[in-house]
Amino acid sequence: MDKYSHRERIGMILAGETPDRYAASFWRHYFHMEHSAEGTVEAMLAFQKEFDWDFMKINPRADYHTEDWGLRSEWSRDEFSKHKKLSYPVKTADDWLTINPNPVTTPALAEHLKVVSTIRKKSDRELPLLMTVFTPLAIAGRLIEDKKLLVEHLRSQPEKVEHALRAITATFKSYVSELRNAGADGFFFATLQWASGDWVTWEEYQRFGVPYDLEVIQSAEGDALNLLHVCSGNNYLQQLARIEGYNCRLYNWDCYADGNLNLGEAVTMFDNNRVAVGGVDQERALRHNLPEQIAYAIDELKDRHPRTELIIGPGCVVPPEVTKENLHAVRNRL
Repeated sequence: MDKYSHRERIGMILAGETPDRYAASFWRHYFHMEHSAEGTVEAMLAFQKEFDWDFMKINPRADYHTEDWGLRSEWSRDEFSKHKKLSYPVKTADDWLTINPNPVTTPALAEHLKVVSTIRKKSDRELPLLMTVFTPLAIAGRLIEDKKLLVEHLRSQPEKVEHALRAITATFKSYVSELRNAGADGFFFATLQWASGDWVTWEEYQRFGVPYDLEVIQSAEGDALNLLHVCSGNNYLQQLARIEGYNCRLYNWDCYADGNLNLGEAVTMFDNNRVAVGGVDQERALRHNLPEQIAYAIDELKDRHPRTELIIGPGCVVPPEVTKENLHAVRNRL
């Protein structure tokens, strides 16, 4: 039996105190269920019931951020296949000027506030809930089919993209504020591929990413349990973690991707109020290894990092092909 609740355990780790066991959380899509609030709630609660993670990263359909601006998709009915995008609202640089702020009562945003409030009502109050929110630049990147075209627009007609970024930021500042009223403890703030040298320079991210990110983060209450997820290889985790205002308590990234900080390098950079989430290679090890190999890898991870500096998790979303046996192998070694 665990000595502490999930909330107590996470709180102890953030306070630099040693809990009864390692904390962990993993997350994945259920593509065939996430086309409705009811299906998303059912999938998230069932996943939590089976594995009893220490916080729930609510994993909605990724394009809930963009649907109210006109993105259209055909919902997947297959657990292992993503939704098929049918049309994008931005096709030319001038289309960025049509992106204006949305209220949180628009259909997709309201639906996902309902997801949060329903999960809160049906889950243990001691389970911290983090709702997934993409950064404004990441949301802009999902409004256009060709991401290279967004980069071109950033460099050739930045004022038009910035119009959209301001509208997206205003929308999600309101949304993030409302998340706490719905029952979330904070949000999982994902940069997708944009905070990476693979797509934009650091100078460009300082202009088109940082100020908008900070506005969204600062719209959350001071006690929010926020997690910054910096995607992709060659990412800007190190630079972002040094900026005052990125006051997230948890940091998650793929420590195995090319050009990224490994866990040891990152934890020496974090102060006592910030904790790494990760350490498990979700694409290679978790997807392809046997359960006994997974268990051995978790033991090695525990040998290298004390309970106070690491919450065990994936570097990004867990592929749906990963077996329950491999996830149980992680959970059973905590």
